[in-house]
Amino acid sequence: MTTAALDPHAGRRCHNALNSLHATYYFSPDLGRELGALGITHPRAVNLAARAAALGPVGPGTVTATFYNYKYELVARYVPAVWESAAPSQILAARARAVDATLRRLLGEDTVASEEMAQAARLALRAAEACSRAARPLYSAHADLPVPDQPHLAYFHATTLLREHRGDGHLAVLMSAELDGLEAVVTHTATGKGMAPKWVFGSRGWKQEDWDAACGRLRERGLLDEAGELTERGVALRAEIEAETDRLDRAPYEHLGAEGVARLTELGAGFARAALAAGAYPADLIGKR
Repeated sequence: MTTAALDPHAGRRCHNALNSLHATYYFSPDLGRELGALGITHPRAVNLAARAAALGPVGPGTVTATFYNYKYELVARYVPAVWESAAPSQILAARARAVDATLRRLLGEDTVASEEMAQAARLALRAAEACSRAARPLYSAHADLPVPDQPHLAYFHATTLLREHRGDGHLAVLMSAELDGLEAVVTHTATGKGMAPKWVFGSRGWKQEDWDAACGRLRERGLLDEAGELTERGVALRAEIEAETDRLDRAPYEHLGAEGVARLTELGAGFARAALAAGAYPADLIGKR
């Protein structure tokens, strides 16, 4: 399959489908239960530990740098303290148990054991073969982990690789656009596709005054209007950011080829719809207000 046969937006569509299911475990009670058994009980500590564990017992600076849109003071409240409760290897094992339970609960045993799941795992792992380690710390940390034997866990592992690969590249684009972590969130929320402010405050550690200050800076740049909506210039910048992120993330999907990307998108979207129907996400997670 030639590169020209791949639609320019096919990789983004595929990523969105895969990431929709991947992200369910952040909101899963199974994750809180598994990490709670290790002594990590606060929801923010659970979130930080689960995603950062692949990096090893790093400090708050590294986590803040790689997560980008979290307030440093929030991260420092729980990192490195979480590593005193449990070693990163223990947290990764607990995360795997939580993912197993979450996928079985949301998708059902038949889907977990299906040939469609096994095919999705093979396709996603094939795409991930073309991911690049250079300047991609969260991807590279997860790429060092072994591929699980069970197809649904292998699928989750592959979606993690593809998610973090795109995410690491996205951060480089945000820096080039001169958007700091909170400004990036504010502009994404203004598109109507990002987290509602209440979720940003609760999960990222920012306060209303931080949000208002970021909005002020964006208005000065002509990216937001007085109502907090993206201006024409702001819409154009968000489009440029996504297009450049697509460019930096094209290799996995070119490697998989148009037919494979289409099939993986179809399978991933089906899993994501099932998870959504099963109540995987808070109803008020996405929105401008």
